Amino acid sequence: MFFNPRFNTRKYARRGFRLRGNTLVLLFVFFLIGLFLHYGGQTKPVVAFWNDVRKIVGLGPVRSEKEGSNPYKAPEPEGNGDVARDDKPDRPSVSTSGKTLFDFEKQANFILPAYTSSDEIIQHEGYTLRFRDEYKQADWVAYPLLPEEINGDAEREGSRFVPDPAVRSGSALPSDYTRSGYDRGHLAPAGDFKFSQQMMQETFFMSNMSPQAPDFNRGVWKELEEQVRQWALRDNGLYVVTGPVLKAGLPTIGKQNEVSVPQKFYKVLLYCNKPEIRMIGFLLNNKGSNSSLKQFVVPVDQIEQVTGIDFFPKLPDDLERKLESKGRSEMAEEWFSN
Repeated sequence: MFFNPRFNTRKYARRGFRLRGNTLVLLFVFFLIGLFLHYGGQTKPVVAFWNDVRKIVGLGPVRSEKEGSNPYKAPEPEGNGDVARDDKPDRPSVSTSGKTLFDFEKQANFILPAYTSSDEIIQHEGYTLRFRDEYKQADWVAYPLLPEEINGDAEREGSRFVPDPAVRSGSALPSDYTRSGYDRGHLAPAGDFKFSQQMMQETFFMSNMSPQAPDFNRGVWKELEEQVRQWALRDNGLYVVTGPVLKAGLPTIGKQNEVSVPQKFYKVLLYCNKPEIRMIGFLLNNKGSNSSLKQFVVPVDQIEQVTGIDFFPKLPDDLERKLESKGRSEMAEEWFSN
């Protein structure tokens, strides 16, 4: 006697096959998502892979890639550590701001402080910085601040604090600041880079962050940032160099990285429109204050002494000494009077 099963084995087999097919589809979808994330949000490798799949299974015509190109290749850094990305906006240059340039402004990297070949210089779309691994932050960030960038349409909402992929030794992590009592304080502020969403997001790289007391970051430091933007609009553009005062022995925060907590921060601004030129420096303690911004104006020479940084080294020596030695009252009169 043979036992006849009451259920249809062929029907069961078909259902099993359908389940396996659904699983394969899900795995394929997850693979595409993983490919997208692996290439840092780049769509070109994912589209190229999908086109190849379509070609194999005969789902329709496929647009061919240019000869010699490799759509699956990860983006290569270009320039001085700048991460290549799709669809970069064309950033306005200082030379298009309607000003008359001095000859020294036309030199390459005129805005950058002095540095050596062994320094870790990182250039992003909107700003350049020198990263100091022993402090897990930059000691200077430099950029031209243009009206076109301030008046852009990019929004801060949705931007995320992320490690800087261009830092060779690894930048600090967002979690290093968790429950530390300090804000992730921007050096180059997000509000200075409204020209494009990409440029604004790059200001959230952790290499552009420094531990700031909440009352400082949300108070007098924010007030100074807003004042600088007002001057950039008034003067049709400025050069900005800003950063923390770093030195050995500072307290640190962070579970995975020892991020130094600066006691002071500075800003150095330069305005050029031949034949007019002026400079101003600010040095502030890392704590809240209700004092006027004029009280934090100091000779740029003083900032150079406490930081060891040589600002605008491509200025003619006589002019550099003259600008950097001006006192508080003279600089305040030049900048705050209008």
